[in-house]
Amino acid sequence: MKNNNGNLLKVAVIGYGNIGKACEAALLSAPDMELAGIYHHSGVPDALQADVALLCTPTREVPKYAEKMLRQGICTVDSFDIHGQVYDLRKSLSVMARENGCVSILSAGWDPGSDSMVRALMLAMAPNGLTYTDFGPGRSMGHTVAVKAIAGVKDALSMTIPLGTGIHRRMVYVELEDGADFHTVEKAILSDDYFAHDETHVTQVPDVSALNNVAHGVRLTRSGVSGATHNQRFEFRMAINNPALTGQVMVACARAAARFRSEGRCGAYTMIEIPPIYLLPGSEEELIRSLV
Repeated sequence: MKNNNGNLLKVAVIGYGNIGKACEAALLSAPDMELAGIYHHSGVPDALQADVALLCTPTREVPKYAEKMLRQGICTVDSFDIHGQVYDLRKSLSVMARENGCVSILSAGWDPGSDSMVRALMLAMAPNGLTYTDFGPGRSMGHTVAVKAIAGVKDALSMTIPLGTGIHRRMVYVELEDGADFHTVEKAILSDDYFAHDETHVTQVPDVSALNNVAHGVRLTRSGVSGATHNQRFEFRMAINNPALTGQVMVACARAAARFRSEGRCGAYTMIEIPPIYLLPGSEEELIRSLV
């Protein structure tokens, strides 16, 4: 996807943790994009030269950085992952994106994100029935970042263990700052919205780095009815490097943001609103001939 001047799409990375580094790698291998710069989220300039900014910040900081970029006329892509807050964020960012002639694509990870697209397709194929999403076992980046933000935590790892039928156990390992009280930290974790709805176990460890693992995965299953025919069953499964897939999906969504903007469709969108062909490099003719 080219920008309005017919040049490679200029994409900046805001934040340089695991996801920021994965976005950099995906950008450097994209044939239609160029890296416009990497910025730690505490030092983003007020006049950034980019078509799209990938917001690789902690989830709870996404609204602040999205608004800053949109005010500069820069499209944004983020991996906001608090499911219950996605629609409200989309609503608020839509107003700002339209006011500044931009596009904001939010929750562009693998869940929410690409998995949301798979769930939508399953629902279309069997409108009546049940879908279960089972994550893991593996490291949850959003949950881990949430724990790291708690006072007294030096480092943390949150592992997601699937129990089946969409029920999960959270195993949280914390390395504490000197003088921090474990029970105070544990109480803060258990009351955080990231953990309050699941069975959660908190364990203090001397060194989190000895446990660190970025592997993850998901299994989506749906049993339902197509028309009047029962016993339709679909399954989607993957095992992944969590940051790498998130970064790749965000880069793909940068194309979609530029495409929407070129069509005058300014506003905020989630991935289930994006035509899949907009996520891919190449012409529509080439893609249709090769994929259909």
